[in-house]
Amino acid sequence: MIRLLLVSALVFFLGGCTKVGPDFTRPQPPELPKELQKKNDKSAKELASWWQLFDDPTLDKLIQKAIKENLDIQAAGLRILQSRTLLGIANGLQYPQHQQLSGTYTTTYRGGFSDMSNLSFDLGWEMDVWGRYARGIESAQAKLYLSIAGYRDIMLSIVAEVARNYIIYRTTQERIEYAKRNIAIQERVTRLTELQYHAGNVSELDMQQSRTQLYNTKASLPALELSKTKAANALAVLLGTTSDKITKILTLDKKTRKKSHFERYLAATKKGTIQLATETKTLTDIHYIPLPRFNPYKKIDASVLLQRPDIKAAEYKAHAASAKIGKEEAKLYPSFTLFGTIGLNAPSVMGENLFVSAGPAFHWDIFHYERIKNQVRFADARFEEALVNYSKKVLQASQDVSNALHAYISTKKQLQEREKALQATVRAFNISVRQYQDGLVSYQRLLSTVEKLTYTQDVYAQTRGAMATDAVFLYKALGGGWQGSDAQTYLSKAHIEAMRKRGVEWGMYLDKNTTKLRKGWK
Repeated sequence: MIRLLLVSALVFFLGGCTKVGPDFTRPQPPELPKELQKKNDKSAKELASWWQLFDDPTLDKLIQKAIKENLDIQAAGLRILQSRTLLGIANGLQYPQHQQLSGTYTTTYRGGFSDMSNLSFDLGWEMDVWGRYARGIESAQAKLYLSIAGYRDIMLSIVAEVARNYIIYRTTQERIEYAKRNIAIQERVTRLTELQYHAGNVSELDMQQSRTQLYNTKASLPALELSKTKAANALAVLLGTTSDKITKILTLDKKTRKKSHFERYLAATKKGTIQLATETKTLTDIHYIPLPRFNPYKKIDASVLLQRPDIKAAEYKAHAASAKIGKEEAKLYPSFTLFGTIGLNAPSVMGENLFVSAGPAFHWDIFHYERIKNQVRFADARFEEALVNYSKKVLQASQDVSNALHAYISTKKQLQEREKALQATVRAFNISVRQYQDGLVSYQRLLSTVEKLTYTQDVYAQTRGAMATDAVFLYKALGGGWQGSDAQTYLSKAHIEAMRKRGVEWGMYLDKNTTKLRKGWK
């Protein structure tokens, strides 16, 4: 009875364990620029599905398909599953760490045969007096959150890449349409020059220069088509499908193609003249590139920026490093263990023999020669480094936002001036055509205006694409696009079925409800 009371008292004492080492607190971010001021606006809601601000159903379809089928996102989801299993291992260390059932059977011959059998169950439980295992669980949980942040960061990047490559594809299409318009114009100018040459009004040099300009413009089409193909292939990889399926999704409807027809670009003038429509709507009626409905001068909520997945990942790395300090510090103190063995010996001659043994034990590395202390110091230095990296990540994020924001504003101003330049170039072309036909200017003046018209329209299309791309980079810098991860499972049905078929006992790990990211996992 006395022994039993002593053991019970020891268990009670050890049950009231403490956790050595520092308790983690969320690090304070460094001071952010004034333009990242907290303000009650809709920035958080807009960020969740920012691509809808482009008002492009095709872009919406591509992004939703990428979220479900992108291979990098699927691989990141499997890494979450791996982290969950490691957390399960850490949780299991709270219970008796040593549980072993063993048995033997032997036959001995000494003038006759005798048999001996043994069956025993050994149990060993190291009590978590100093919180070593608790800190291990804390570290494993932080690493689980880190894998979730990595999953969201990849989703954010994939969404932005889909949008970027889609804009490249549409920008190239728009440039091709403008090139085709200019080819049609240059063909008419070339025919006009040929008529003037055969009438003896111009030299052959003018005719050959006109043809040279036409052929050079035609030569630009294959390179543009190649750029469009590369963008489609990139989208195919991002969506985990083939390029022919992507091409079907990207095909423009008849209504959109009809709006950009060349005849709308020609002014209704008398036969034999070449005059272009000078209305702004007609000049820029090719609307393949989606532009967002976005106010760049609205204040940005700083708390939204701090939810960026890579910043959260830096926070979870710091948390895991903090837990590591306590895990190492616990080694400085003695460890207490309860052990027990129950067995059965059954010799053939003496009959069955039951035996039981149990008791406490302790282990203490008393002569560690500063080794364990240096491990604690190393862990503490690693934690401090993680805090520095967190601050750096926040500053880099604010830099990304500032760069993308000012790039968008700058490109938007450029586009306004490009549109004015386009209108002026068209008017200059119309004037030069009339004056050339009347013999008031040389062909070189006409050739110059045609060349500038081709260049100005191409640059205008590129500027529209750049402004749309700057908007994508801004939303990516703000950390938008991962929020949709909470609405779906992080494991695809195909992966779940494949793992179940291999015969591994997964329990509830692959159930639908357990493979969704809960609200607490942020």
